[in-house]
Amino acid sequence: MLTTLLLAATLLFTGTPDQTKPDLKTPYEKGNGNQTATYQEAIDWYRKLDAAYDEVRMVPYGLTDSGRPLHLVIVSTDKDFDHASIKRKNKRVLFIQNGIHPGEPEGVDATMMLARDYLQDSKRRKQLNNTVLIIVPIYNIGGSLNRNSHTRTNQNGPESYGFRGNSRNLDLNRDFIKTDSRNAKLFHLIFRDWDPDVFMDNHTSNGADYQHVMTLIPTQHNKLHPTLASYLQQKMLPALYSGMKKDKFPLVPYMSTIGETPESGTIAFLESPRYSTGYAALYNTIGFMPETHMLKPFDQRVQSTYKLMENMLQIIDRDSEQIAAARAKAKQQTLTQQEFPLNWTLDTTKVERIPFLAYQAKHKPSEVSGQERLYYDRSAPFSTTIPYYNTFTPTTTVKKPVAYIIPFAWEEVIERLKNENVQMRQLKRDTTITLETYYITDYKTGQRPYEGHYLHTDVKVEPRKMQRQFFQGDYVVYLNQEANRFLVETLEPQGADSYFAWNFFDSILMQKEHFSAYVFEDLAAEYLKNDPALRQQLEEAKKKDPNLAKSARAQLEFVYKHTPHYEYTHMMYPVGRLMQDVKLPL
Repeated sequence: MLTTLLLAATLLFTGTPDQTKPDLKTPYEKGNGNQTATYQEAIDWYRKLDAAYDEVRMVPYGLTDSGRPLHLVIVSTDKDFDHASIKRKNKRVLFIQNGIHPGEPEGVDATMMLARDYLQDSKRRKQLNNTVLIIVPIYNIGGSLNRNSHTRTNQNGPESYGFRGNSRNLDLNRDFIKTDSRNAKLFHLIFRDWDPDVFMDNHTSNGADYQHVMTLIPTQHNKLHPTLASYLQQKMLPALYSGMKKDKFPLVPYMSTIGETPESGTIAFLESPRYSTGYAALYNTIGFMPETHMLKPFDQRVQSTYKLMENMLQIIDRDSEQIAAARAKAKQQTLTQQEFPLNWTLDTTKVERIPFLAYQAKHKPSEVSGQERLYYDRSAPFSTTIPYYNTFTPTTTVKKPVAYIIPFAWEEVIERLKNENVQMRQLKRDTTITLETYYITDYKTGQRPYEGHYLHTDVKVEPRKMQRQFFQGDYVVYLNQEANRFLVETLEPQGADSYFAWNFFDSILMQKEHFSAYVFEDLAAEYLKNDPALRQQLEEAKKKDPNLAKSARAQLEFVYKHTPHYEYTHMMYPVGRLMQDVKLPL
């Protein structure tokens, strides 16, 4: 029986066997349907694919945190592997990434078979005439090497798999903006080199139980340029849903349920730029995060991932020109766009109902605690519709400056911008510039570390127009480039994933100079005597704040902060916003 099932699975992916084709069975196909390729097995297999086909090239991009290289596999049927040349030919690029969470490995195995099958099947091969396929076989190499059978506690197979954290125990799907890992730095190089039209980052879900094998997170449409959002919502997603239903893997949005079970409704995933698809959206790339259901057998999860990627290639081939035109329009308008949304909130007034294949949710006494516990009764499947909230509105919008000016001292930020291929110029001499500067007036900080940082949220700023001294070597970043949206999201401190939020500017939050009360008492009295307006400010503040009125030290502090003795750099965000185009010594 097992042999028959494996043969059927092989025929599903490869079609009728052909003795002239090289033997490129994958480790998954050679196993029992519940095994996934190790890192070394995957790389060795792609080396064989590279050797067997002139249309394939595997390129090492550099060393990851594991000390091993990140490889990019390029499938190009006209044997052109130069990204600039491919773009000049107006070909589409589909970027498939696997193993960012190595315990979720379906994409690793499905993509190997997909690449081989498209090279060996003449009908499907034609779909690559105008599309180049680029593949990261395993992104989180360190996590893949940390192989085990237990850390995915809620998951049904495979027999062994990798670990979520990388060699530095970072979750790499939280690292696309802060870029702490070598992996992320290499990803940025690949992404900026190849500028993919569509990006797929294969995953496995957690959460509720239901009949669907595959769930899907597309780029949140409100965050995409309207032209791309319209195409995604009206053509690409309907085609994907239709194709997957035909292939007997009906899709449903990723389940982020409002209540205990999916029937309560689900909320679309709002991916900020820390996530791969959120980052991709900054460059007008349509992103997808497939999430197979954790409790389905591994072979079903592999097959559904394969079918999703196959449908995606068909759609890209069909809509090649429309995708190109939509992206070109989005890119051009991003260059001239004057206002950018930063933060978003769910619009609960807009809801639709979507088909859903459920299992009845029930409760019974827990054998552990004796209290009521949830379980899903798989003997009681049913079809229903559930509420789906898929609309977000911006809560923070900023006007784009002509340029940002970044002092040379902020090396960690400058390095990340250089790695992003951001166009920057340096001042040739010291100069005084009038520009807009933010002062941080409020923020909240997490009490526990999150991915190596204590993340800031709810950041409030006060913009001030002021003269500032900048120096030879400081960086000027004009917002007339493809990276405009990336720059706004990272350099505006209010952004949920700004460099300020990720602690790269924390030293400005600490005051460096103070006063001794017994010395400053006389000076403060003199300031109040000579400045009636300041005295009035103090009195009004005391009326509003009883604690201030009771504290002598607090009143001295109030006066101190309203005199030239208080350091103007305290809480001053160092990145300046040049709001008018002026001639600079560049």
